[in-house]
Amino acid sequence: MAALPLTVGFDLDMTLIDSRPGIKAAYEELSARTSTFIDADLAVTRLGPPLEQELAHWFPEDRIAETGDLYRSLYPRHAIDPTPAMPGAREAVAAVQEAGGRAIVVTAKHEPNAKLHLAHLGIEPDAVIGWLWAEAKAEALREHEAAVYVGDHTGDVRGARTAGALSVAVPTGPCGAEELRTAGADVVLPDLTAFPGWLEQYVAERTR
Repeated sequence: MAALPLTVGFDLDMTLIDSRPGIKAAYEELSARTSTFIDADLAVTRLGPPLEQELAHWFPEDRIAETGDLYRSLYPRHAIDPTPAMPGAREAVAAVQEAGGRAIVVTAKHEPNAKLHLAHLGIEPDAVIGWLWAEAKAEALREHEAAVYVGDHTGDVRGARTAGALSVAVPTGPCGAEELRTAGADVVLPDLTAFPGWLEQYVAERTR
C-alpha cells in the first residue's frame, strides 16, 4: 500500500470493542449500589448514545448526573477486563497506520475509560477523543481532518456526514445493514475483518 496523508476515525463501542459484557457488569454493580432496578441485558442492546440517555430509563432526571458520575467511577473496575476486541479491530487500526495514515477513535464514551479499554486490548490509535455523540463527532473529525469515519450506529453515520467524511458502517452493533444504508452510510462492510481489504482499494483509488 502506498503511503499518503490519511486520517481514519473509528467509533469504539460495538465497532472496535464488544463492550456488552463489561457494560452489563457495570450496570449490575450500579443497580446494586443504588438499590435501583436496571435491566442490564436490555441496556446493552441499545449501546451507542450517551450514558445519560440510558440512565433516564431507570432514574429520575434529578439523579442522572450523580448516577452517571457513580457509573463512570465503577466502570474501570468492572467493565474493562470482561470486554474483548471486536474481530478485526486491531488489524483495522493497524491497516490505517501501515498505509501511512493516522487512526483516531472518536466516541461518546468517557474519554479516560475509552483509553483504558484500548490500552487493555493493545489497540494503539494515534488519538482518542471522547464525550462526542452523533453530529457532535464532526467536531473531532474536522479537527483531525478525517477522510473516513467507521462506526456501527446511525449516529456514527450522521457524524461522518456532518463532517464531510466518508461513512463506513459495520452492522456489529444495534443497527442493521439496511438501517445504516438508509441513514446514509457510503459503505457497509460485514465487520471490521473486511476493512483492511476495503482500505487497500480506497487508498489505491485516492492515489490514481
